[in-house]
Amino acid sequence: MERTLIIFKPDSVMRGIVGEVITRFERAGLKIVGMKMLAPGYDHYFQHYEGIGTLKTRKGDEIFESQLATMQEGPVIAMVLEGVEAVEFVRKMVGATEPKSALPGTIRGDYAHVNYGTPSKYGRGVANIVHASAELGEAKQEIAHWFTPEELYEYETAHEHFTQPKK
Repeated sequence: MERTLIIFKPDSVMRGIVGEVITRFERAGLKIVGMKMLAPGYDHYFQHYEGIGTLKTRKGDEIFESQLATMQEGPVIAMVLEGVEAVEFVRKMVGATEPKSALPGTIRGDYAHVNYGTPSKYGRGVANIVHASAELGEAKQEIAHWFTPEELYEYETAHEHFTQPKK
């Protein structure tokens, strides 16, 4: 089983759609093993987006700084999901990073429609609902950055109870 990090960005929290998106993950068979609401500061986001994700290195200062400012506009909800090939599966469910390119049926395709250009005109990051880890190594680093081991739980879901060998 893999674990992956999801961050419900301020736009999804402000719109009140977090519950709908969580339901989609659960209905797909993913298990929530950790979740919390918080409002991290600049340094926490710097480590997340540059220390782990290298956004500044890849996209430059302007995009990096607008993303960090946008992430600090309100609280976020961080969540760890567990499942078979969870990282790739969640990325497929979430859809393309730029919402206008995300296919219908994906989370971004169903809940967002902005392009990169419009928010950048106003010095804002793109409102694309959630962050999802891009690959397994990144997921492990991100989870360790956002959660302590004590904040992650092991338990058996009803689905696992009926589809796994008896313990």
